[in-house]
Amino acid sequence: MANTTRKGYESVHGTNPQYIIEKITRSKIYECLYWKQHCFALTAELIIDVAVKLKYCGGTYGGLRKPSPFICLILKMLQIQPSKDIIIEFIRQSDEKYLRILGAFYLRLTGSALDIYRYLEPLYVDYRKIRQRRLDGSYAIAHVDELIDDFLHKDYVFEISLPHLTKRYTLEETKQLKPRVSALTDIDKDLQEAHSHKQESEQQSEKPKIKKECRDHDRGHGHHHHHVREAEIVKVEADRGRVNDAKKSAPNIEF
Repeated sequence: MANTTRKGYESVHGTNPQYIIEKITRSKIYECLYWKQHCFALTAELIIDVAVKLKYCGGTYGGLRKPSPFICLILKMLQIQPSKDIIIEFIRQSDEKYLRILGAFYLRLTGSALDIYRYLEPLYVDYRKIRQRRLDGSYAIAHVDELIDDFLHKDYVFEISLPHLTKRYTLEETKQLKPRVSALTDIDKDLQEAHSHKQESEQQSEKPKIKKECRDHDRGHGHHHHHVREAEIVKVEADRGRVNDAKKSAPNIEF
């Protein structure tokens, strides 16, 4: 039947892959027109042609909780279980952003903690805008890196309960993952280097100015001593003149 998981499927988190999506949501997907028109008889190769036509991402919306094409394709992928290599190619390609989100969300639902961190964290540098449909049917602008952060840290995304994800620091403590280096670290280094270069250039430009001020101060101090010396000499000459005048005018007294 069109709604059953493929024969010989591999259980995911100990259950049928389709059961990751709640039964009421699955029933709505099976009954919607998009599922019947576009998802019937899809294979792992053909799903790409349908996925590149996505115009937004989301779960269910509106008063009747109508399934979005995005969540319909997720359920179809859970049915047919594309190989890991195909999902990784969905994530790594950069031309189709909704195809990337589709692969990333599927990996979050079915992948191991190591694979989830390994393949989703590099998408933090993807800042492209995407359209997301809300519960009330309205649209909102989000970004790829924001959704990736939701996949890694939230319990519910697109009205679907996400499987438990081992905390990153736990995997770091057991040496299974290396500490993540944020893209902002390189930016901080560049800013610090630019700031240090600016300080060095300012200090170098201030040195000639300080030397000039010191020379001007020394010159001014020397001129000041020269003027003081001249004033002292003039004063001494004046005193000598007054003494001589006094001697000339004084009477001669004899004893």
